[in-house]
Amino acid sequence: MEKSYSESYAAAGVDITAGYRSVELMKQYVARTMNEHCIGGLGGFGGLFELDCTGYKHPVLISGTDGVGTKLKVAMIMDKHDTIGIDCVAMCVNDVICAGAKPLVFLDYIACGRNVPEKIANIVKGVAEGCVQADCALVGGETAEHPGMMPEDEYDLAGFTVGVVDKEKILSNETMAAGDVILALPSTGVHSNGFSLVRKVFNIDADPDVLFSTPAELGGKTLGETLLAPTKIYVKPVLKVLEEVQVKGISHITGGGFYENIPRSLKKGCCARINKADVRTPALFHLMQKVGGISEHDMFNTFNMGVGMVLTVPAEQADKALEILHANGEPEAYRLGVIAEGEGVELC
Repeated sequence: MEKSYSESYAAAGVDITAGYRSVELMKQYVARTMNEHCIGGLGGFGGLFELDCTGYKHPVLISGTDGVGTKLKVAMIMDKHDTIGIDCVAMCVNDVICAGAKPLVFLDYIACGRNVPEKIANIVKGVAEGCVQADCALVGGETAEHPGMMPEDEYDLAGFTVGVVDKEKILSNETMAAGDVILALPSTGVHSNGFSLVRKVFNIDADPDVLFSTPAELGGKTLGETLLAPTKIYVKPVLKVLEEVQVKGISHITGGGFYENIPRSLKKGCCARINKADVRTPALFHLMQKVGGISEHDMFNTFNMGVGMVLTVPAEQADKALEILHANGEPEAYRLGVIAEGEGVELC
């Protein structure tokens, strides 16, 4: 690529040599995600992945795409870009495992006002870490410089994943019934939803320095550090549970909180009955509710409130499911509620 340089394009605000430099810097991170199914490396027009159907009677591909939302504003103010990529991966792979699928590959898309190779490489470093946590391969991506579309120091990040599940093992809620148990997998914080409200509550846009404050409720951490905690990736522990337990439903708790996401995995005629006192809610959420004067209903209808994912299992298998979760990276998983007759979510 030594001769690939356009003075005219650079004068228009696009430095293609910065793109080449970004790719060189990120290669070491992408390499961490490669496995025996990956064919070729970075630089092609598409990412190649050899699908191994061994053990699948009728493999079905499932795809998911998402971004990080305005959590990016916090990363930009804090000038910390090495974990936001984990969020991007998490938002995609946590969705596809709700169907019982294993994520296989991931691709990212970064649009930026100006390509700063070190910053782009740091973003991709986080994406690669997320892929390692999800046990999927980062097979490609795109970095696009958009001068005039956004300020030079800003960027947007989105991702796309493809997973696979045996058709007969696609999760179905057909046997869900009153008495089934709902299990909670704790979140690491706000994850990647509701940040428009978070920014309003703490007046971040007008007073960005608030992110460097240390509210007593946060145990010595700065507000920015707490808000940037990466979204937890639940792939490995959930797949372990699926191997041994009859899981009747999984919900990824994202935007819309409990009220919108839990019903998505419920059978018609079933409701999730949850005692609010049993929800283990981190101090950050109580702080937001107090500072913002937000109603309890709106908190549960916007944020995950400390619960990043819920699994519904038969009552007689709940202890076994918890044992598996505790042994596979989810030591704080707990019983959240039960399935009852009705519709939606009942928070008592």
